[in-house]
Parts: sequence; C-alpha cells; structure tokens
Amino acid sequence: MHSASTRRGVDPARILLVNDNADGNSARQSVLEELGYQVFSARCGHEALQVLEKNSVDLIITDYRMSPVNGLELIAKVRQASHALPVVLLTGFAESLGLTPENTGADVVIQKSSRELPTLLRTAEKLLHPPKKPARSCGGQKSLTRAHSAGS
Repeated sequence: MHSASTRRGVDPARILLVNDNADGNSARQSVLEELGYQVFSARCGHEALQVLEKNSVDLIITDYRMSPVNGLELIAKVRQASHALPVVLLTGFAESLGLTPENTGADVVIQKSSRELPTLLRTAEKLLHPPKKPARSCGGQKSLTRAHSAGS
C-alpha cells in the first residue's frame, strides 16, 4: 500500500519516531513505511535531537517516558528551534497524568491503547496534510458565486 503522495511522485513525508521501546518503535515504523512515509527512528530525546541536526523532518512522534531526555524535554527543545514542526506525544500516561497539548507543547497527545495505531495514522495524516482554508474575498464581501446565487 502506498500513500497518495508517493503515487503522485512527490517526496514522501519524513517522520521522526522516538521511543525507547524497540518493539513498539519497530511495529509503528513498519506500518508508517508501508503507507509510504520515510521514517527516522530514535530511542530517546537525546538521540532524536542528533537525528534532527542531520535531517529535515515533517512530523515528530515521541513517547513521553524516556531517558536521558524525555518526550516533554524533546518537545521543549523542538519548540525553541522550530515552533511550526508538528509533534505528537504518544504515551500510556496521558490520562493518569493529565497530559494535554496545552501543558506539553505537543500538537496532539495520544493515549497508548488498543485503538492507538488507527488514531496515530489519522492524526499523522491530518498534521502532514492540513485542510486548506478557503480563499477570502477582498474586503470581507461575499464571493461572486454566493452574491450571484443569492440574487437569483
């Protein structure tokens, strides 16, 4: 299976996947690569920062609990360098610790669960390909199509 971006010949989106659980990271990486994404992998925030120094990425998906640099520390450093880079915080502690986008700096916080993977894939797609905002007309007036149809 390939993503629409690879079918169109566009470079695939680059995702940095950060998790100290090798099995979990490997499984997520396999699915993301099958969907056509280019995936970089790191085992902790420190390693992720090294990957970011050498590679440009479009999205970061990071675990919360890692050592020596945890997910929140990684997000803070990423925000200092590039506020626009979307970040997903993936954790088993979202509910118990009350982790939210507002208090973590992540764009989205996903609770690890049996429904995690479909949620993660939908979230990645939305962050990588946000819907385009409709064009605004000059001076806040209705567009010509609306003005004509309203007068008909």
